[in-house]
Amino acid sequence: MGRLRILSHSSELFEDRREAGRLLAEELKGHRGQGAVVLGIPRGGMIVAWEIAQLLHADLDIVLAHKLRTPGHVELALGSVAEDGRLFLNENVVRGLNIDDAYIQQEKARQMAEIRRRTEQFRQVRPRVPLTGRTVIVTDDGVATGATTQAAFWAIQLEEPEKLIAALPVGPEDTIARLAEDVDEMICLRTPPFFAAVGQFYVRFEPVEDEEVLDILKAKQPGGGGT
Repeated sequence: MGRLRILSHSSELFEDRREAGRLLAEELKGHRGQGAVVLGIPRGGMIVAWEIAQLLHADLDIVLAHKLRTPGHVELALGSVAEDGRLFLNENVVRGLNIDDAYIQQEKARQMAEIRRRTEQFRQVRPRVPLTGRTVIVTDDGVATGATTQAAFWAIQLEEPEKLIAALPVGPEDTIARLAEDVDEMICLRTPPFFAAVGQFYVRFEPVEDEEVLDILKAKQPGGGGT
């Protein structure tokens, strides 16, 4: 397991995703100006990532990896597919549930179709930031089951970053501890004792549309990204 740092077990609400991002950035201030890359998991995670990248003077990018759904267990990831089509498989799940290659290839094709749609949208305004040999900070507005987040970690690891840090505002403690096994360092601001959904821990938790994500990706960033 990577280093796990849980700041609080409080159920206190965040005002919005921007506040959550600023609070995470404060915990990550040792990486300010050190050439890190901040990756947001769409869509809400991009708002959190923007705040972190601004305060750390870091590059910003979006995670377009998708989890591969396990038949009969849609919240269990059997693996993930990266933006470039590379596949990571959780062999314990694949073997344990006897999932055949035909299903894996069909599920990969389904998820790649959605990745291509998003790539056409987002890569017109921001080319993919190379991650090899860099410190990568990945974030979202929170986690519940963690399957999508875990899939993002797996895909990022395929690019061989020097260090992978997860920075999350809120999530169930057991989920956060499990996710910490797939990263070098996990920072979570709050793991409330009673957790139903991420949105319950925000005063404002409006839906985030693709247009808002595009605006974030178009913006100039202090780390050198942007247009």
